[in-house]
Amino acid sequence: MFRGVSILNLDAKGRLAIPSRYRDQLQTCCASRLVITIDSDRCLLIYPEPNWKEIEHKLEKLPSFNSTARKLQRLYIGHAHDTEMDAQGRIQLTPELRKFAGLDKRVALVGQSNKFELWDEDAWTTRRDGWLDEDDLAHLESSPEFASLSI
Repeated sequence: MFRGVSILNLDAKGRLAIPSRYRDQLQTCCASRLVITIDSDRCLLIYPEPNWKEIEHKLEKLPSFNSTARKLQRLYIGHAHDTEMDAQGRIQLTPELRKFAGLDKRVALVGQSNKFELWDEDAWTTRRDGWLDEDDLAHLESSPEFASLSI
């Protein structure tokens, strides 16, 4: 559904204009309602509301006496923020979310099929270049999960 990298600017009020190529799709699939939460990579995850509800439901079903499950619930559900695109296709990012991901002005919106990741542009570039330099990508063929993958 969502793919590609868009380099964008946050405005002075912390609003992000969603690229026009996604706006109709978001209007159709979720009536422009989105959920933003944090990710362990220090970026933000932006889900269409129905996609988020599936994730949230899975997280809610995890056992409450399991400390890892509780951490995941606290991080992902606890930081989730509902938002809606305005008439200009912008969404508001809370100061807390911006601070967590180190978002100031220039950001990278990265399509990940059912969601977006939102990164500080410099952090995105650094992480992407690091992933490309890692040797472990060359060893994917030895992993059975990737045996049939061809790009």
